[in-house]
Amino acid sequence: MHGSSASSHSRLAALALAALGVVYGDIGTSPLYAMKEVFAGNHPIPLNEANVLGSLSLFFWALIVVVSLKYVAFIMRADNRGEGGIMALIALALHDAAGNRRRQKAVVIIGILGAAMFYGDGMVTPAMSVLSAVEGLEIASPGLDHFVIPITLLVLFALFAVQKRGTATVGALFGPVMVLWFSCLALLGIGAILHNPHVLLALNPLYGVKFLLANQAMALVAMGNVVLAVTGAEALYADMGHFGRRPIQLAWFTFVLPALVLNYFGQGALILAHSDAIQNPFFLSAPKWALYPLVGLSTVATVIASQAVISGAFSVTRQAMQLGFVPRMEVQHTSEKEQGQIYLPGVNWGLFCAVAVLVLGFKSSNNLAAAYGIAVTGDMVITSLLATAVVARVWGWGWPRAIALFTGFLVVELTFLSANVMKIPDGGWFPLVVGVAVFVMMTTWKRGRQLLAERLQGEALQLLPFIDSIEVAPPVRVPGTAVFMNADPNGVPHALLHNLMHNKVLHERIVIVSVKIFDVPYVPEIDRVEVHRLKENFYQVIVQYGFKDDPDIPRALELAAEAGLRFEMLETSFFLGRETLIPRLGSEMAFWREKLFVALFRNAGSATTFFKIPTNRVVELGTQVVL
Repeated sequence: MHGSSASSHSRLAALALAALGVVYGDIGTSPLYAMKEVFAGNHPIPLNEANVLGSLSLFFWALIVVVSLKYVAFIMRADNRGEGGIMALIALALHDAAGNRRRQKAVVIIGILGAAMFYGDGMVTPAMSVLSAVEGLEIASPGLDHFVIPITLLVLFALFAVQKRGTATVGALFGPVMVLWFSCLALLGIGAILHNPHVLLALNPLYGVKFLLANQAMALVAMGNVVLAVTGAEALYADMGHFGRRPIQLAWFTFVLPALVLNYFGQGALILAHSDAIQNPFFLSAPKWALYPLVGLSTVATVIASQAVISGAFSVTRQAMQLGFVPRMEVQHTSEKEQGQIYLPGVNWGLFCAVAVLVLGFKSSNNLAAAYGIAVTGDMVITSLLATAVVARVWGWGWPRAIALFTGFLVVELTFLSANVMKIPDGGWFPLVVGVAVFVMMTTWKRGRQLLAERLQGEALQLLPFIDSIEVAPPVRVPGTAVFMNADPNGVPHALLHNLMHNKVLHERIVIVSVKIFDVPYVPEIDRVEVHRLKENFYQVIVQYGFKDDPDIPRALELAAEAGLRFEMLETSFFLGRETLIPRLGSEMAFWREKLFVALFRNAGSATTFFKIPTNRVVELGTQVVL
């Protein structure tokens, strides 16, 4: 018994170390730029003792209220079978709203907006983090300032280029590197605090309140910079499925939070003693001999932070793909053991291009800070709105208690959001434009798929009457098995009708396969396949996946053997419908959105690749559909 307890403790510690490397990279690299932005950013506030103590107080209490209370204590309890993130929250809220179309529509719109904001944040984070780390070279040797942007682009290109190799090998180093990083944060902070322990007064929230009351004109500007300290909080929830709730909580309270607080207060102590240190208080808090190693460690830490965002973008895209919010695209698995380790070439290089444009366009972390924050705060507000519904209905707290709980968080987050609205002219427009573009694309794809399904449904025949007609007037049957993919298990696939119409034959055995994606992360293997035997050697096979499962139709059909349906692949042909879409004026969707949907549909990945069907066994039959 004692041995099993020790084993569980060591496993918890190992998972907490791994979580430290993946989950806390983004929030852990905020000290590189957060304090500097308050007093030396695009909208600096006057540097005096009251403002420093007030800002430190706001930093500390933002970490307590937004990260510790909202995310670590409450949001992480809103898991969907152990999985977290915006898609899991949408699935939970949708499950509760079943039967109420208006509530479902509201949940989908809010959720898609949150996912869209995530992509905006995902573009700014790598640019901001890596650039702020490499800018340490300017402090170590001012003559190297011309190399900052080229080195940043080189580091970022290398980061995106290695994605196709997977993160398993590099990931083993993430935990120890981040332990070293947070240890350095704490040591740098302690060294400065010992010279000026007066800054610890800022732990009192009254200093933050006094600061906001005394600087009413600048209060929103200051809050817009304070939010930089909590960027990355959403990663705690998004990555919960990889590590579990307890390891992430353990790492936060025992290591990450103390290190961050010590470093922020250390920077505050330094700039109170040396006001000229405000140009870069993080690097100037280190002794000169340690500057180059610290620049190197910072760069590695920001690469790790960026890796978490990129992996998150891959994961969210695949989940959105499964739930029908984005077109099919190529998904490569980079690990034989870990299903979650995937690589999406299109997303990867699209992100890199956006990140490179940001670095070349904004040129410094000071300028990029203006673009940072609005997507993060928007995502936080949306998470709170969805979580309120989940807490009220799924947890059974009721609306009054749920609203009372999340109103406090929303007041803080809406203040942050209002503050970041002021940054829109300085660069905040970029993640907003990205977010709006992603939102339009996702809603257009979702609505377009619904319209296409309605058009096909309107022309479809019901399966059972069709089989009855075959029994009355049987066509020629040829040897072998024909598998027809069809969204509706009770309808006759268009490809089957076309094959019968043009070739005048049916195969000896007809299998109609329908894939259903459920709003749970994974479907157990035992529930993967349902087989229904019909007359005339027809079979219905319903294959069930969760939104994080990896669709594999040949593998699913192997499982059908237990129900008496065995497949010989060399004697099996897969028939897929290939629709050619024609937009029309006066449809249920705006003409420009129809054109966009047609373009997305034309460029979507093939069902053959997505479902891992052997290409040499596939027959595609085309049809035209007027939207």
